[in-house]
Amino acid sequence: MNIKIKLLTSRILITSISFYLCYLCIFRLCDQAAAAVTSEKAKDSERIMQTSKLETATFAAGCFWGVQDLFDSQKGVVKTLVGYTGGHTKKPTYKEVCTDTTGHAEAVQVQYDSKIITYKKLLDVFFRLHDPTTVNRQGPDAGSQYRSVIFYRNEAQKKEAFDFISELEKKKVFPEKIVTEVTVSKEFYKAEEYHQKYFKKTGQSGCHILRK
Repeated sequence: MNIKIKLLTSRILITSISFYLCYLCIFRLCDQAAAAVTSEKAKDSERIMQTSKLETATFAAGCFWGVQDLFDSQKGVVKTLVGYTGGHTKKPTYKEVCTDTTGHAEAVQVQYDSKIITYKKLLDVFFRLHDPTTVNRQGPDAGSQYRSVIFYRNEAQKKEAFDFISELEKKKVFPEKIVTEVTVSKEFYKAEEYHQKYFKKTGQSGCHILRK
């Protein structure tokens, strides 16, 4: 009787061990499969980045929170940063820029895939999201830090910017003269982290509206 009980106990133990080993094998195989999928996705992403032609554009159109939010919504925009540029103060803080003594404008640096979205399309978005006819002001925000500026990085961007403005003026899209500055890109100082993607972080809606 004791022998039978021992044999039965041994069989149960062996069966349990077998199930446990099978579980480990299946778990390992699933883990390896998941790792392979993740690796393949990373390679696909890398291949896309390699085949994409990424370029950079910089715009100032008032409070950079809303400007960044609207550029982020454009297909082909890969990355955006808000910051300060166009002035003379080195490594300015938000508090300093708000004094209107640094010469800097609140700006958004846009990295985009030119195979998906063109610089001209970015200019179109830029002019539709703010009022380019007011000097050093956007709505209730007043000061040179809120001025309208296109910071070009090369001669091609410069020409496109001037051509686009001329086209808008000919069509009389705006009732007043466009006062947007077109100037060469200067050092861009990234704004404090709490300003980056501000509306996404806070869940608030944008202060800019993209006109049709």
